[in-house]
Amino acid sequence: MIDPVAGFLRDGWLRFAAEPAVLAWAAHALPVAIDAATDPANAHWLRCGGTWFVGVDTLPNDAAGRVAEGPALTGAAQDFIRRHLGPALPLHRAQLSICYPGYPQPMPGESEAAFGFRRDRDAAHVDGLLAQGTPKQRFLREPHAWILGVPLVTGQGDASPTVLWEGSHAIMREAFARAFRGIDPACWGELDITGIYAEARREAFLRCPRVVLELQPGEVCLFHRHLLHGMAPWAEEAVAPACGRIIAWFRPQRALLQTWMDSDLDGRSGESQMPDPVIPA
Repeated sequence: MIDPVAGFLRDGWLRFAAEPAVLAWAAHALPVAIDAATDPANAHWLRCGGTWFVGVDTLPNDAAGRVAEGPALTGAAQDFIRRHLGPALPLHRAQLSICYPGYPQPMPGESEAAFGFRRDRDAAHVDGLLAQGTPKQRFLREPHAWILGVPLVTGQGDASPTVLWEGSHAIMREAFARAFRGIDPACWGELDITGIYAEARREAFLRCPRVVLELQPGEVCLFHRHLLHGMAPWAEEAVAPACGRIIAWFRPQRALLQTWMDSDLDGRSGESQMPDPVIPA
């Protein structure tokens, strides 16, 4: 039996088995998500030749995850977060990441190298490190507490599945610690970490296994905030609903930037016995 706390610390992620409460939430959120993706007001979120709807903050949920008159987002993953990852944080409007057949396609102004990285390396990234300026430089601008993914549709795993590099959070965290050592946390957001980030990412590709997540409605994945992850191309034989492959992502931010480098647990890991998440072999 795998201890979920030990698994999260070792691997940087957990996968929770399907639950009726999460399935009910996904079923209620799905039509709202489809409406958001087809709303002309959100057309600016279509990228990669219309094959990816980025959908930042486009699901109109409240701080408990409720969409319209639907249920709050509850379940084993939320229990794990509350008991082991610190005080409960209000949920922001979720990102609706929706992929369609043909992803990815080159974007206007995208370099051949950038498109190649998206296609061949799944656009692997750590959330919260925003690329800005010309040429692009990376800055820590969004200090997320954790990352929670909730799939809304049933599809095959080769329909642009989420991918991750297991254990990469430790490599990335060590690199960030070196980058910020001796610098006032108030200045972290202004420090260009492009080079050290790229170097750590290359190391993670070499040392960490690439895991493909074939998530279905009712399941939930929880990522460490430093975990390297991305999205694979849409395979020619992939099958998914006409609405595309849809995942709702919650990434609440910490109030203080410096807590982004704090310990992974808040000291309450022995408070209760958690349900065992389902982790691929």
